[in-house]
Amino acid sequence: MRLLPPESWTFLLILAIVNAMGCIQSIRCKPKSFRESIAVLEVNSTIDPNPTSIDESSGVVLRYRTPHFRASARVLVPPIAAKETWTVGWIQACNHMEFYNKYGSTGMSSWELPDLRDGKMQAISDSDGVNYPWYGNTTETCTIVGPTKKDTKFTVRMNDNFYPSVTWGVPVSDSNLPQLTSIRRDQSFITWLVAINQASGETVVLQTIKWRMQLHIEIDPGKPLGQRAKLLEPTAQEQPQVLARNEPIPPNAMVKPNANDAQVLMWRPKTGEPVVVIPPKY
Repeated sequence: MRLLPPESWTFLLILAIVNAMGCIQSIRCKPKSFRESIAVLEVNSTIDPNPTSIDESSGVVLRYRTPHFRASARVLVPPIAAKETWTVGWIQACNHMEFYNKYGSTGMSSWELPDLRDGKMQAISDSDGVNYPWYGNTTETCTIVGPTKKDTKFTVRMNDNFYPSVTWGVPVSDSNLPQLTSIRRDQSFITWLVAINQASGETVVLQTIKWRMQLHIEIDPGKPLGQRAKLLEPTAQEQPQVLARNEPIPPNAMVKPNANDAQVLMWRPKTGEPVVVIPPKY
């Protein structure tokens, strides 16, 4: 092998140093983008440990209240040089729903999301129905208007739970005769912490959380009011998963309709054709 003369080695060393300094200089001169510089300092997500509570105070409906899902994140936004407006907050979508109320041998009512049920969409927006695509617009979001000279630190929080009413009697009947025998519910959600540029629409997913709420209530309609319902499972919900790798937001999670407006209440008798009891609102 032929060795290079000493003067060649010196030249190569000088060239390497110059190139390295050039790289360092270019790194210093190139400012980080918003996507690269925004940081999540802390994220927490839980479901309260208390079991679902049942309310039999009404002779017309049974009510139940599930524990709350809660999410909070502390976020740091470095100085924004440009005249830009960014909103950071929570976006949520439902990606699975089973919600069945059985009335003995007569049939069952079910709240359904037809497009989700039929596989026409991956997930549907769970926005408040006003501030699309955000879950809410109080504690759930924070808006930063540039230019700013200092770091901006803030916390965004959200919570969610179920508090529905289920009729004791068959929903397509004029009678209030108690026939409700069981309630089963199994719903899954994906919740994203997101930053959106209000002018360009650029979207940065900062965190992804998955959670699920389940319940099974058994009812004896022959017993006196106040003694009919019993929570079978679960007494404590699975805790949410804060994902190590973010998942993209499906398009339907960002736009109308939301789950509340798209859901349909069906009556599915043991014999005969299904009946739409409450149609979608949109």
